[in-house]
Amino acid sequence: MKIGISCYPTWGGSGVVASELAMALAGDGDEVHVISYALPSRIELIHENLFFHQVVVPHYPLFDYPPYSLALATTMVEVARHHHLDLIHVHYAVPNAVSAVLARQILAPQPLKVVTTLHGTDITLVGNDPNYLETTRFGIVQSDAVTAVSGALRRTTQEQLGITSRIHVVPNFIDSSRYELSRGLPGARRWARPGERVMVHISNFRPVKRVLDVVEVFLRVRQEIPCRLLLVGDGPDRPRVERRCRECDACDSITFIGNLPLVEEVLVGADLFLLPSETESFGLAALEALSCKVPVVATSVGGLPEVVEHGVNGFLHPVGDLDGMAASALELLSDDARRRRFGEAGRRAAVERFDEAAAVAAYREVYRLALGGEAKAEGEG
Repeated sequence: MKIGISCYPTWGGSGVVASELAMALAGDGDEVHVISYALPSRIELIHENLFFHQVVVPHYPLFDYPPYSLALATTMVEVARHHHLDLIHVHYAVPNAVSAVLARQILAPQPLKVVTTLHGTDITLVGNDPNYLETTRFGIVQSDAVTAVSGALRRTTQEQLGITSRIHVVPNFIDSSRYELSRGLPGARRWARPGERVMVHISNFRPVKRVLDVVEVFLRVRQEIPCRLLLVGDGPDRPRVERRCRECDACDSITFIGNLPLVEEVLVGADLFLLPSETESFGLAALEALSCKVPVVATSVGGLPEVVEHGVNGFLHPVGDLDGMAASALELLSDDARRRRFGEAGRRAAVERFDEAAAVAAYREVYRLALGGEAKAEGEG
């Protein structure tokens, strides 16, 4: 099969999943063409049938805001026409889905099927904005097949955008073997002093991630036991978080790592993962932590309850419940045996429910349906 994949190349979950999917498909023998304005951070061009096409946006004095969506559609047309793509799989509805639908119309009568995967903020934030709502709905409705990364996101899409067409749920996934290979690395212990417990948070430091809550939970735990906080990522809220660290005189116990392409290099060896987000469509970072046998303390929002099982491999709390999250963190960090049990349960869940092979197979089934195959009689997404 010849497949185009379009995504944002940033460090967020949508770009990570799109990159991992592209490499997995190429590894299985498909011809895969990745289309974006920069090479996605996780992409490794290690397969002879994996290609990258950069979208170049011209800058003219006439345009205060260069029309990326049109440049993206044009690049999709050129790649599909020259390489005879069977379908294009876009990750994120705005503007990728709309650009793909436009590319399909330009290419007619050459067929090009459009598969759209919804990742979260393209619906809950961008897509729900009145400035984008109608175009977001149009891109979804006009797609030949649509997937969402969690049941919670599917429900939100249907409710907020009034979507009645079918949306298949294909959860995010991890390559469990890659995390297994990292097990012998020192990981998080590289930054820890003797006797310190290590807590980790990974995000793009946007307000919705509530990174200041991470710091406040850590400060509560730090009053009871020696511990260190590793903050992985970067983004708009980082200056506020750094200022808070200085205000509470915790700079010696909080380490900013910055962006990393291989987060397992920090997660391995950690004792706890914190994710107090205001909303999460899935929670890929939580899944990556579970895969590294790190229990998770998170908020019970969006798709997180589909990833973290409360009382089994982590704890879930309402948004803003700092005392509750701190108590759960202390409960795990003070009981090595229980923390290890939670870690083992998390690893089992990651392998059994979110393994890469199962997700790739599910996407292949969606591709088959988009290309005109008959739907399964029952049990499908």
